[in-house]
Amino acid sequence: MLVITRKLDQSIIINGNVEVKVTGITKDGVRLGITAPREVEVHRREVFEAIAEANRAAVAQAPTAALSLQEAAALLRARAPKVRTVKKD
Repeated sequence: MLVITRKLDQSIIINGNVEVKVTGITKDGVRLGITAPREVEVHRREVFEAIAEANRAAVAQAPTAALSLQEAAALLRARAPKVRTVKKD
């Protein structure tokens, strides 16, 4: 694991096309902004794991009915509480 220290408004670049920027720091956590091409999927770990579990369950029920990552994400978004996205210029 690579560990990097960043301050407010500093960022890192991954693979030349994904930027992760520190947009806020509070006592409760760090707020990150991620800029990536549309074809790059970005998920919180718990969402990614839920998608993977939904796929495993779908495969177990019907081997030919596996959900794509996009379909599983859509199902989770439909069930999840709404999250407000703040765009910072």
